[in-house]
Amino acid sequence: QVQLVESGGGWVQPGGSLRLSCIASGTEFIVADMGWYRQAPGTDRDLVAVVSSGGSTTYADSVKGRFTISRDAARNAVYLQMNRLKPEDTAIYYCNVGWRTIISKITDSWGQGTQVIVSS
Repeated sequence: QVQLVESGGGWVQPGGSLRLSCIASGTEFIVADMGWYRQAPGTDRDLVAVVSSGGSTTYADSVKGRFTISRDAARNAVYLQMNRLKPEDTAIYYCNVGWRTIISKITDSWGQGTQVIVSS
């Protein structure tokens, strides 16, 4: 199994910045795509950004130009730099990591979620 530990959420005023971190740990696993999702109260969990094992990135239209996803293969970590935050970015942010072992099919793990509140 792969466990994910997230950090970096909190409260910020509109226009501010936050950086989320997620580190994957486990035994002898190979990481595939790494991404961030978010869920506001009463809504579905939606994709924010994803970075593939090859480094290609995909962003939700609502965050393009403001958020940047990156990964550190050596640390099995994924980051989300969030700039020019808006109140509508308020949500719980979840890390998601696809992974497999040398004998298993690909599966994924979710982080516990970290709250981001954008408010004046």
